[in-house]
Amino acid sequence: MEQEAVKSLVHMESADGSNPSSSDAVSRVSKLLFRRMLVGIKDGRFFLGNFHCMDKQGNIILQDAVEYRSTRRTSPSPMEQRCLGLILIPSSCRTSCHVDCSIEEQLSLLKV
Repeated sequence: MEQEAVKSLVHMESADGSNPSSSDAVSRVSKLLFRRMLVGIKDGRFFLGNFHCMDKQGNIILQDAVEYRSTRRTSPSPMEQRCLGLILIPSSCRTSCHVDCSIEEQLSLLKV
Protein backbone atom coordinates (compact mmCIF):
# COMPACT_ATOMS: atom_id res chain seq x y z
CA MET A 1 0.00 0.00 0.00
CA GLU A 2 1.39 3.36 -0.94
CA GLN A 3 1.56 6.47 1.20
CA GLU A 4 -1.17 8.19 -0.85
CA ALA A 5 -3.68 5.53 0.20
CA VAL A 6 -2.79 6.02 3.85
CA LYS A 7 -3.05 9.81 3.48
CA SER A 8 -6.52 9.50 1.95
CA LEU A 9 -7.60 7.56 5.05
CA VAL A 10 -6.22 10.28 7.30
CA HIS A 11 -8.02 13.15 5.60
CA MET A 12 -11.46 11.75 6.36
CA GLU A 13 -13.52 13.53 8.99
CA SER A 14 -13.80 12.22 12.53
CA ALA A 15 -15.92 9.17 13.32
CA ASP A 16 -18.56 11.07 15.29
CA GLY A 17 -21.38 10.04 12.97
CA SER A 18 -21.59 13.40 11.18
CA ASN A 19 -19.95 12.06 8.03
CA PRO A 20 -21.29 8.80 6.55
CA SER A 21 -17.94 8.04 4.92
CA SER A 22 -16.13 8.33 8.28
CA SER A 23 -17.31 4.90 9.42
CA ASP A 24 -16.12 3.54 6.07
CA ALA A 25 -12.67 5.08 6.65
CA VAL A 26 -12.50 3.55 10.12
CA SER A 27 -13.40 0.12 8.73
CA ARG A 28 -10.69 0.44 6.07
CA VAL A 29 -8.05 1.34 8.64
CA SER A 30 -9.21 -1.47 10.90
CA LYS A 31 -8.35 -3.93 8.10
CA LEU A 32 -4.71 -2.90 8.58
CA LEU A 33 -4.64 -3.72 12.29
CA PHE A 34 -1.87 -6.11 13.37
CA ARG A 35 -0.48 -6.45 9.83
CA ARG A 36 3.25 -6.13 9.19
CA MET A 37 4.00 -2.61 7.98
CA LEU A 38 7.22 -1.15 6.61
CA VAL A 39 7.49 2.63 7.05
CA GLY A 40 10.26 4.77 5.58
CA ILE A 41 11.17 8.17 7.00
CA LYS A 42 13.00 11.22 5.60
CA ASP A 43 16.44 10.47 7.07
CA GLY A 44 16.62 7.12 5.23
CA ARG A 45 15.69 4.80 8.09
CA PHE A 46 12.98 2.16 7.84
CA PHE A 47 10.80 0.69 10.58
CA LEU A 48 9.18 -2.73 10.34
CA GLY A 49 6.49 -3.62 12.85
CA ASN A 50 2.86 -4.54 13.45
CA PHE A 51 0.40 -1.73 12.69
CA HIS A 52 -1.28 -0.77 15.97
CA CYS A 53 -3.16 2.46 15.22
CA MET A 54 -3.32 5.77 13.36
CA ASP A 55 -4.67 9.07 14.65
CA LYS A 56 -6.49 11.84 12.74
CA GLN A 57 -3.20 13.60 12.01
CA GLY A 58 -1.79 10.50 10.29
CA ASN A 59 0.73 9.52 12.97
CA ILE A 60 1.30 5.75 12.97
CA ILE A 61 2.07 3.53 15.96
CA LEU A 62 3.90 0.25 15.32
CA GLN A 63 4.28 -2.60 17.82
CA ASP A 64 7.37 -4.81 18.03
CA ALA A 65 9.18 -2.41 15.70
CA VAL A 66 12.67 -2.93 14.36
CA GLU A 67 14.70 -0.02 12.99
CA TYR A 68 16.83 -0.54 9.90
CA ARG A 69 19.46 1.99 8.86
CA SER A 70 22.33 1.90 6.43
CA THR A 71 25.84 1.83 7.83
CA ARG A 72 29.22 2.61 6.38
CA ARG A 73 30.31 0.46 3.46
CA THR A 74 33.27 -0.87 5.48
CA SER A 75 31.05 -2.95 7.75
CA PRO A 76 30.21 -6.54 6.73
CA SER A 77 26.48 -5.81 6.69
CA PRO A 78 25.11 -2.80 4.74
CA MET A 79 22.11 -2.48 7.09
CA GLU A 80 22.16 -2.20 10.86
CA GLN A 81 19.10 -3.12 12.89
CA ARG A 82 17.91 -2.61 16.44
CA CYS A 83 14.74 -3.62 18.25
CA LEU A 84 12.64 -0.72 19.51
CA GLY A 85 9.28 -2.10 20.65
CA LEU A 86 6.36 0.35 20.50
CA ILE A 87 7.06 3.49 18.45
CA LEU A 88 5.19 6.49 17.05
CA ILE A 89 6.07 7.69 13.56
CA PRO A 90 4.92 11.26 12.85
CA SER A 91 3.19 11.80 9.51
CA SER A 92 5.53 14.73 8.79
CA CYS A 93 8.55 12.36 8.78
CA ARG A 94 7.01 9.55 6.74
CA THR A 95 8.06 9.05 3.10
CA SER A 96 6.68 5.58 2.35
CA CYS A 97 4.34 3.04 3.88
CA HIS A 98 3.87 -0.57 2.76
CA VAL A 99 1.64 -3.30 4.18
CA ASP A 100 2.44 -7.02 3.99
CA CYS A 101 -0.62 -8.68 2.41
CA SER A 102 -1.73 -10.61 -0.67
CA ILE A 103 -2.17 -9.03 -4.11
CA GLU A 104 -5.96 -9.17 -3.82
CA GLU A 105 -5.88 -7.42 -0.45
CA GLN A 106 -3.51 -4.76 -1.80
CA LEU A 107 -5.90 -4.02 -4.66
CA SER A 108 -8.88 -3.74 -2.31
CA LEU A 109 -6.92 -1.40 -0.01
CA LEU A 110 -5.95 0.82 -2.95
CA LYS A 111 -9.63 1.45 -3.68
CA VAL A 112 -9.53 3.71 -0.62
